[in-house]
Amino acid sequence: MKKFFIAPSILSADFSRLGEDVQKALSAGGDIVHFDVMDNHYVPNLTIGPMVLKSLKDYKITAPIDVHLMVKPVDNLIPIFAKSGADCITIHPETTDHVDKTLTLIKNSGCKVGLGFNPSTSLSILDYTMDKIDIILLMGVNPGFSGQSFIPKMLDKLREIRIRIDKFFPNILLEVDGGIKLSNISDIASAGADIFVVGSAIFSSKNYFKIIQNMKSKLYSI
Repeated sequence: MKKFFIAPSILSADFSRLGEDVQKALSAGGDIVHFDVMDNHYVPNLTIGPMVLKSLKDYKITAPIDVHLMVKPVDNLIPIFAKSGADCITIHPETTDHVDKTLTLIKNSGCKVGLGFNPSTSLSILDYTMDKIDIILLMGVNPGFSGQSFIPKMLDKLREIRIRIDKFFPNILLEVDGGIKLSNISDIASAGADIFVVGSAIFSSKNYFKIIQNMKSKLYSI
């Protein structure tokens, strides 16, 4: 049976008690911590840095932490986040002049390698980079803010990526970030996703366990 992963996005968590809130989402069935870093330059928002990542590690969060770097330029920050406790680092091709070099830097920093695609970013770069990637992330929204609606056209793009993965590098995981909720998670899974980044749908809920388990029930019934 195919395995699916729910990745609570801490961008929507309660930062006044971040460690506790993240652990609550993991105890409710979350699998991976999604850690969004935005610089108000590459994307129109300013979020969190390596000290917050270290604080989660100090809180004894043991689940894998996927650091999603939406910053430009990106290379100088990769070793810092790796040292602070990142398990995977995902970058976008627009944030570096040399994508191949940056992906190698992530790997050499001891982290799994992720490459992210915005809704309008061409997939052609995958022709030259898939041998260096552990995770491909597709944004279901335009990056910058939580709570946006999933763009339906991204299902077609998701299917395109799935075909590439299955044909060339079947061990790559396919992650979707943005606008995922109970009503569309089955469609996103059917289009090929393995990892589901969920922010508002979890952290705005009064019952994290119920929403995560309902999502997993949807996933494992397709």
